[in-house]
Amino acid sequence: MQPITTTKKLADACTRLARHPFVTVDTEFLRENTYYPRLCVAQMASLEEAVVIDALAVGIDFAPFFALMANENVTKVFHAARQDIEICWHEAGTIPSPIVDTQVAAMVLGYGDSISYDQLVQRITGDTLDKSHRFTDWTRRPLSEAQLAYATSDVTHLRDVYLKLSADLEKRGRTEWMREEMKVLTSPTTYRFEPEHAWERLKSRIRKPKELAVLIEVAAWREREAQERDVPRGRVLKDDVISDIAVQAPTTTERLAGLRSLPRGFERSKWGEAIVEAVRRGLARDPKSLPRLERPRPPINGQATVELLKVLLRMTAERHGVAAKVIATVDDLDRIAADDEADVPAMSGWRRELFGNKALALKQGRLLLAIEKGRVVAVERD
Repeated sequence: MQPITTTKKLADACTRLARHPFVTVDTEFLRENTYYPRLCVAQMASLEEAVVIDALAVGIDFAPFFALMANENVTKVFHAARQDIEICWHEAGTIPSPIVDTQVAAMVLGYGDSISYDQLVQRITGDTLDKSHRFTDWTRRPLSEAQLAYATSDVTHLRDVYLKLSADLEKRGRTEWMREEMKVLTSPTTYRFEPEHAWERLKSRIRKPKELAVLIEVAAWREREAQERDVPRGRVLKDDVISDIAVQAPTTTERLAGLRSLPRGFERSKWGEAIVEAVRRGLARDPKSLPRLERPRPPINGQATVELLKVLLRMTAERHGVAAKVIATVDDLDRIAADDEADVPAMSGWRRELFGNKALALKQGRLLLAIEKGRVVAVERD
């Protein structure tokens, strides 16, 4: 099999693929040394053919590919779609639509939380995928026969997976559940990396308003710097250094030099002064303008309530054959325990019908949990 290396052949392939109701899609990319993913290879398949496109071929224009991704008459099928969609958004400002993510569809059907592609293929088709090229260097040319076979196999197996899951969703009346889950994946806000929100990615134990203000400003500076230089965030500044700066709040390069977490001499670079300026901006912020860090506090015996909700969640997931993670997260349960009107996914749509209403009934004493023949069951209270 030969990869597509010209715009003409790509356009012809996309014209053929667009005649089908769905195409399976996968991409191979690298981002170890960049902020944005670098597309190297894209592969697609219909029920009649499979193609592999060399995204690094000299002179190739990927416009036909992105046009197909935006074609509303063709469903695009991915597995774990977020990074593939991120590439389309970054390269062309396009969000593929409509889409199906087979990882999400599998979770809705009870295959477990975030099942891997090779595990899903094994369970549905019985085939064992060759993993040897998962971490291959996709920037090297020419692409080997083994690489092309690996890329093709990904999208041809995905056809079988999609057809089985699609039929099961329809049979069990859960197609609409899966479509609801696609709304987040197809929202541009999911892929807009606003520097002002970069601090939310950090795992930090800070609690004081001034610390939060500095954290927000320094994290935003790092995000902008990484975007402009197209390098990974950690190449600019490590996460733990940002947290250290937020606590220490050095307002001069001399004080910045005193942080043990920073490389020696960093304060003398052009970035040293930029960080100090970010710290000063943070300290100058009005505390009232800062987001609130406090999570809703569960009521008295709140942890016990959360534990009971966890039992109810596991019971519900097992009974209906849905991954518990899809129905509700631990954070959802904390918020439900604290507030009957909690604004969480578990309290709306199909999740509320399946779990949310029962969760409220359990909180309010209208539903009891009991053991019956070794299994947890829910009993409505008279």
